[in-house]
Amino acid sequence: MRDFALHRPANVADAAAAFMGEGGEAAYVAGGHTLIPAMKSRLRMPDALVDLGRVGLSGITSADGRLWIGAMTTHADVAAGATAIPGLASLAGMIGDAQVRNRGTIGGSLANNDPAADYPAVALALDAVIETDRGSHAADDFFQGMFATALADGELITRVGFAIPQQSAYAKFRHPASRYAIVGVYVARHAAGWRVAVTGAGPGVFRWAEAEAALAAGADTAALAMPADDLNSDIHASADYRAHLCGVMLKQAIASLN
Repeated sequence: MRDFALHRPANVADAAAAFMGEGGEAAYVAGGHTLIPAMKSRLRMPDALVDLGRVGLSGITSADGRLWIGAMTTHADVAAGATAIPGLASLAGMIGDAQVRNRGTIGGSLANNDPAADYPAVALALDAVIETDRGSHAADDFFQGMFATALADGELITRVGFAIPQQSAYAKFRHPASRYAIVGVYVARHAAGWRVAVTGAGPGVFRWAEAEAALAAGADTAALAMPADDLNSDIHASADYRAHLCGVMLKQAIASLN
């Protein structure tokens, strides 16, 4: 790594000011699980880091039919505290290992938008609202492809509100080393209908409209086939295998709805 300035602000306003006040590239650091390795390999070389460790933004509350989770809440705390949405709590408990879960944050994961991350799937399936220091984004508009989001430069996620579903569950086929999703499927039943989101399979998280329609109609989802055309193919799994896994994970998620 090369030299960089380090800011440790005490609140959101100071964090945003520190980020925008730098002349070169600045970066927020939450858990640091993506940023620090990228800096070590020189894939990222920011001139300044803004450490969010002192700004607060953690905690879990319920209001107006949503479960609100602060951006700096760790995966471990989501797993332990998101009891109003058992599927979300279970998902958080599947992330990485104990070290990752006790350091990584929900806001950092959503802002990074890794195509194999877990939280983007639950955000889409639970019709989440992503609030920032500048406004808010609906989950349907937030995720814009591989590592791309609707966040403007320096915009900071403050909390996330998940619609509390009638039922929901998540199933994933994980990479044995990284524990990222080769394919993950989150299924949620809301009063307004079903939402199904898929992560790991393609260049970014996406909703599976055919699965939603089949569930709404009470049809047998076992007959569904995910097209492999736009799915990822790499050293971990071919596009065809990922397409197959989408059906398998959908079946597992439906079987564990609660």
